[in-house]
Amino acid sequence: MTDLLYSETEDDLRAAVRSLVAARGDRAALAARAEAGSPLDPQLWTSLAAEMGAAGLLVPEKLGGQGASHREAAVVLEELGRGVVAAPYLTSSVVATEVLLALDTETEAVAELLQALAEGRRTAVVVVPLSTAPDGPLPDGAGRITGVADAASADVLLVLRADGLYAVEAARADVEPLTPFDLTRPLAAVTAPDGGTLLADAPKGEAAVRRGLLAGAGLLASEQLGLAEWCLEETVRYTGERHQFNRPVGSFQALKHRMAQLWLEVVSARAAARAAADALATGNPEAPLSVAVAQAYCSRVAVHAAEECVQLHGGIGMTWEHPAHLYLKRAKSDEIALGTPGRHKEALAEIVDLQAP
Repeated sequence: MTDLLYSETEDDLRAAVRSLVAARGDRAALAARAEAGSPLDPQLWTSLAAEMGAAGLLVPEKLGGQGASHREAAVVLEELGRGVVAAPYLTSSVVATEVLLALDTETEAVAELLQALAEGRRTAVVVVPLSTAPDGPLPDGAGRITGVADAASADVLLVLRADGLYAVEAARADVEPLTPFDLTRPLAAVTAPDGGTLLADAPKGEAAVRRGLLAGAGLLASEQLGLAEWCLEETVRYTGERHQFNRPVGSFQALKHRMAQLWLEVVSARAAARAAADALATGNPEAPLSVAVAQAYCSRVAVHAAEECVQLHGGIGMTWEHPAHLYLKRAKSDEIALGTPGRHKEALAEIVDLQAP
């Protein structure tokens, strides 16, 4: 039976990550770094990945990780979404790590790379466009591949070619930073050189990449959940303090109805995101169904919450100084990341054998 509740361990992890983000996740500084083209805070990432050990949550203890599960990783992503943190957690600690875990971990190259990722010493990204859905077409690794998230700060690139999956040192590749809509999640165009360390043959490599993308899509819903929760809470707080006609604007019936509707959407998004994380953690064969439901729903909720946050903040919500624009851009970027809601609805229709319109 699916467990949607948070365990005591997960609550403790949430408190630790939230405390770290609150102490070091200065959104004003983030906006300034993002505008300068370098949104990643190396000190925050070191504290999260290495000192706290969050980068190794999915990695077994025998390989240097924490031996936890997707449920714990989902909690971390909720808090990173809540703080709109610029960190390669989704791309490296979830997608790339899951790809490596799907391979033969007894292989020296795979084991060493997994241990380096788990300890926060290195980061890796799979060289596919951020928009790639778990069941979508995969690039063959040849030529220039655009829209690769966090490639500019990665140490290792996982490249799927016609003859297998390779690990390539990022320093050997041509990585051209792009200007993304969401400045807190950098994109790049990558041209990987020939060669590298062969990790698996083509069929196993493709299956591993798809497993990584499925895990990424499922846990992206938790990031979207955290983002939506912050937008709702901040909007309720602001409308309770902002006065017009000698009354808090949040007391106006029309605004109360909008925030109540948003609360219902966020609660439903939490159920969908937790179901996806639990299905991935337990190896449930219906994980693709849970992931498709979570992404089809949570993507829209995150965008709606961010839009309401901007609009209900009035003029201040439209300014660069207020962080609402960071949340809206992240929500819109996440909406097309790892498959659009429409693509996931199509996948859902196929899974349940329901003909799509």
